[in-house]
Amino acid sequence: MIDLETVRKLALSFPESTEQDHWGRPSFRVKKKIFLTLWPAEKRAVVKLSAIDQSVFCDYNETIFYPVTGAWGKQGWTNIELKKVRKNMFVDALNLSWQGAAPKSLLKTNQPEEKHKSNSRKR
Repeated sequence: MIDLETVRKLALSFPESTEQDHWGRPSFRVKKKIFLTLWPAEKRAVVKLSAIDQSVFCDYNETIFYPVTGAWGKQGWTNIELKKVRKNMFVDALNLSWQGAAPKSLLKTNQPEEKHKSNSRKR
């Protein structure tokens, strides 16, 4: 399980990340592009992943990771159940989502730091 405050701190720890309201929910952005939206009442997060990454996470455990309903899910938007997800798995998904939203120029100058890499042996 990962709590909402930890999610917020993790999201804001990425380079040039900001928090902004998105239809009454907290969203986290890099250069105005959303990479995470929180659904606090549902204890759920939504990230955008590539089709391949979405498939991998959903195949891992579809009760923790599952596509958003409809066209949004087909575009890679993926629900994460915060009550069930391990922190290292959440960090992996968050890192991929941030990288997908960040401009290439920012990616070149800001490689993921150790704090954003998970230890796959802990899974």
